[in-house]
Amino acid sequence: MSNRIEYINPEEGCPPQGLYSHVTRVKAGTLLFLAGQLSVDAAGNVAGKDDFDTQFHQVFDNMAAVLRGVGVGFRDVIKFTTYLVHAQDIEKFMRLRAAHFPKLFGEQPYPPNTLIVINRLVKEEFLLEVEAVVAAND
Repeated sequence: MSNRIEYINPEEGCPPQGLYSHVTRVKAGTLLFLAGQLSVDAAGNVAGKDDFDTQFHQVFDNMAAVLRGVGVGFRDVIKFTTYLVHAQDIEKFMRLRAAHFPKLFGEQPYPPNTLIVINRLVKEEFLLEVEAVVAAND
């Protein structure tokens, strides 16, 4: 994590209900708002139709590429918003996040995340979408 970004879980608050923090403090930098990333492969096709695990990995691979493209990384993420189309995928998401986030961020704490279950995404084949707010150096 960058020394200008601090993840906080105030003692006065309840414990987080997953691998996230309640608050991010950003000491300096420019804010970037990343569009929701979907499970789209390099050819523009839906990757992992009906396969949540494959889609999860593709979404975070796509996000990594976008972050690199603007000169930042996962340690610069301030907040995620995650959209799932099936409530039964919440446990899969939690399992995959627990396995994948240490590779992306290192040790906890991790950025805040809001998880929302919705009716559908832009294409019915998509099972999740993840967007992020990021702090970039000025």
